[in-house]
Amino acid sequence: MSNIHGHRPRRGSLGYSPRKRARKMVPRVTAWKPTEETRLLDYPGYKAGMTHAYKIDDRPHALSRGKEILVPTTVIETPPVYVCGIRGYKKTRHGLKVIGEIWSDNTPHLERKVVLSKKKKKKKKADISAADDIRLIVCTQPHLIKLKKKPEIMECGVGGTDAESKLEFAKNVLGKEVTVDQVFEEGDFIDVISISKGKGVQGVVKRWGVKIQDRKTNDAKRHVGCIGPWSPHKTMWRVPFSGQMGNHARTLLNKRLLKIGSVKDDDVTPNGGFLNYGVLRTSYVLVKGSVAGPTKRLVRMRGAIRPPRHLPPGKPVITHVSLSSKQGV
Repeated sequence: MSNIHGHRPRRGSLGYSPRKRARKMVPRVTAWKPTEETRLLDYPGYKAGMTHAYKIDDRPHALSRGKEILVPTTVIETPPVYVCGIRGYKKTRHGLKVIGEIWSDNTPHLERKVVLSKKKKKKKKADISAADDIRLIVCTQPHLIKLKKKPEIMECGVGGTDAESKLEFAKNVLGKEVTVDQVFEEGDFIDVISISKGKGVQGVVKRWGVKIQDRKTNDAKRHVGCIGPWSPHKTMWRVPFSGQMGNHARTLLNKRLLKIGSVKDDDVTPNGGFLNYGVLRTSYVLVKGSVAGPTKRLVRMRGAIRPPRHLPPGKPVITHVSLSSKQGV
């Protein structure tokens, strides 16, 4: 808001407006970076918590290159996902259109999410050989980490040069499990898509960063001074108002994958476990920086669609991962 001493731009981008609640807790991914290798293009996981690690700085133009630095990391547990279906798309003038699906016979714990037929009928499998694009329908397995019993179902892209190679790869993995090390490698840059932590209905000061009025104001101080001019005689959509804050779908670009590990080989669970989560039970990944959402929230990771210009060479060298207690003692 402008004043006699200068101008301070508003806090909060209007590019995210309107700030509504997310429709589902499973974020939707509609774009993937194409690859020549036939593999899954994104992978889901569950946010366990944060810790910090020491690594050798391998950024090409950093002043601390070659030295040991401390970086904050987010731990995401990644149990294997089950490929339960194949979906074929045909290109039309109105966009992609589904022409058929092929589902596996055995779908573990899927009856908790969708209604399955009690009678086993021999269904004729759809012919999707003429499809222009192939995608996989995968479901998570949170029961492996004793998080919950109901899985999440989502659609994942498949890399490859043509639809035939994608379909062949999809048929090979149908009804099987896919692990995170088959999708990503250490040192890759990824985009993390998740639903942020919900904060309920908030006022304009917390939601948009509006300046608090001074003590001489007779009315309330935590509100917008003027909501619009006399001409045009209407309230513009850019005026800050109170409303929903948080619980939005957000994509964090270019997060580096520092480590892909397993509890059997190297456990990074802190003493006493992660707050509100517990201990790790399967494979996990260490992502540099923070990730939107609370603990136990499902996050989806895809290959960076706009990677940085100067990529660090090789895999990161981690010298130490902190195992100190997060219990505040």
